[in-house]
Amino acid sequence: MKKVLALGLSLSLATLMLAGCGSDNDSSSKSDGGEKTTSGSLKTGLAVISKTDNSKDVSDKDGLAQIDSTIVAVTVDKDGKIVECIIDAAQTKINFDATGKLKTDLKTEFKTKDELGDNYGMKKASTIGKEWYEQAAALAKYVTGKTVDEVKGIKLSDDGKAADADLSTSVTVSISGYIDAIEKAVKNSKELGAKAGDKLGLGVVTNIAKSADAGEKDGVAQAYSSYGVVTVDKSGKITSATIDASQTNVNFSKAGKITSDLTAKNMTKNELGDEYGMKKASSIGKEWYEQAAALSKYVTGKTLDEVKGIKVENGKPTDTDLKASVTISITDYIAVISKAVGTAK
Repeated sequence: MKKVLALGLSLSLATLMLAGCGSDNDSSSKSDGGEKTTSGSLKTGLAVISKTDNSKDVSDKDGLAQIDSTIVAVTVDKDGKIVECIIDAAQTKINFDATGKLKTDLKTEFKTKDELGDNYGMKKASTIGKEWYEQAAALAKYVTGKTVDEVKGIKLSDDGKAADADLSTSVTVSISGYIDAIEKAVKNSKELGAKAGDKLGLGVVTNIAKSADAGEKDGVAQAYSSYGVVTVDKSGKITSATIDASQTNVNFSKAGKITSDLTAKNMTKNELGDEYGMKKASSIGKEWYEQAAALSKYVTGKTLDEVKGIKVENGKPTDTDLKASVTISITDYIAVISKAVGTAK
């Protein structure tokens, strides 16, 4: 009798132990932080919001054309929750004098705020002793796991700063613009091949090479920024990619007066779509956004070395398959994709 009872108890304990174990078909897994992450496909999104309202006419100082671009990349799961988020900003400052001559070297290298790191110089003025990139990372972490509605529900003070007690201890910069960009990135997100467990990366390159002095026509200070977002799997292959670019202009006269409408909406090339006007001049009849999408698709499935190995001549692709759908110069786009893969960790 005792042997029968002992056997029954052993079987009961074994059953309970098996019931407590997760099955191989469990639909969720835990991240390093112990939080559940969704399995399956993810959407990849990018948003850019550019403003020029900090630009100034010549006064007792040189005039300033300032282009401020907020950049957000996200991955989003099937439930609309943000799985990963990257926040960055490009601040391009171009000076001109009272005769309409540009004072900023057109070969100047412009880094994003994240790339500047401690050199951005916010830490000394920060009430919490945190640099911009640290606060941006804290906000990105805070919105991870949230839906857009939850992000939009973050309480703000009248000056756009975080009023939430937990968030305000790590983020004291105004975040209203970042919330707008996060919302836009989620809205723009698409299923491009990303899967749960992939890492998100963002790359940005900005130049002002097409800026020009004022003469018979107004001068132009142009920030030309290229953006690349990727997701990368454990083997180092790109699982999704998206490319965009913006040409943000501030015009000024020979007298050093800004002639642009600084309240005008600035759109990226993807946002402009057919209005960008490349199709008529294209030898393959493709608009810019179509060619950018084709290049994004082409690099998907490749490693960083394979992307860097894409052959170009005068900046344009020479590969037969690629040049059938992409005839624009791709040098900067290869650079931003390469940067993005490098930041995907």
